[in-house]
Amino acid sequence: MTADPVHIAFLGIGLMGAPMVRNLLSAGFSMTLWNRTTSKCEPFSQEANIAGSPAEAVRTADVVITMLENSDVVERVLVGQGVLEALKPGTLVIDMSSIQPSVARSHSELAEKQGAAYVDAPVSGGTIGAAEASLSIMAGGTVADVTCAQPIFDALGKCTHIGPVGSGQLAKLANQAIVGITIGAVSEALLLAAKGGADPAAVREALLGGFAGSRILELHGQRMIDRDFAPGAPARIQLKDMRMILDEARSEGLTLPLAQQVHNEYLSLVANGHSDVDHSGLLLELEHMNGARIGSLAGAGGE
Repeated sequence: MTADPVHIAFLGIGLMGAPMVRNLLSAGFSMTLWNRTTSKCEPFSQEANIAGSPAEAVRTADVVITMLENSDVVERVLVGQGVLEALKPGTLVIDMSSIQPSVARSHSELAEKQGAAYVDAPVSGGTIGAAEASLSIMAGGTVADVTCAQPIFDALGKCTHIGPVGSGQLAKLANQAIVGITIGAVSEALLLAAKGGADPAAVREALLGGFAGSRILELHGQRMIDRDFAPGAPARIQLKDMRMILDEARSEGLTLPLAQQVHNEYLSLVANGHSDVDHSGLLLELEHMNGARIGSLAGAGGE
């Protein structure tokens, strides 16, 4: 890989972007980095070029990777700040942000007009998966373009080609629906157990060995018990994803009652000042709603 001449411009050095950049550099890629807050690029200043603008970052790039917060930010960077116009012909744009499928399709069309290729490739696995290069990557694009991106994906995790452009984002919405709803289910289950006098830690341990076992119960269930809500994936991002799920459902004429309810709970969580807690912090909204707290209930036989 170190002999590969591919030069990557990476836009968005945040909670996810920073460990992804580290893994790409370790894999031997040469890189140019840009972030709105330039200081976030500084840890890599001895190993990568730092650009003053996103358009400057992409001018000589063979591959452009975006890892930005939402559809509006991606639109502002790619279109508003001239990234797509600055691409050289033959550049491959890989948007690894989580955005609306319709926005991905629009950006693909704009990239094509510039002679560039486009793949939407959102990820699942959070900051742990980003750090461990074990992300699940859901790619939408042509077989040729996804194949071209494969050496990059190999440095970040495991890629599944879902289908045409926009399909990766649809898969990510499906992922986030399951994640959000399951966090809600785990929150309710642990609070129910604690309120009745059971030890929620023991309940979690027992459930992990049965049909209810899941990564959410394993990782986020432990976060809830430890009350460790430092953000891996902030609640405001989960709220954004739940909103996109409902928007996509409406556009397809679907009603998704569980997603709607979980969206409403995240909306209340954020409105109550918890926008930057981890999305497992949905437990806090459930506790607020019930006037009960898992920690004070454990082993106490209820309130």
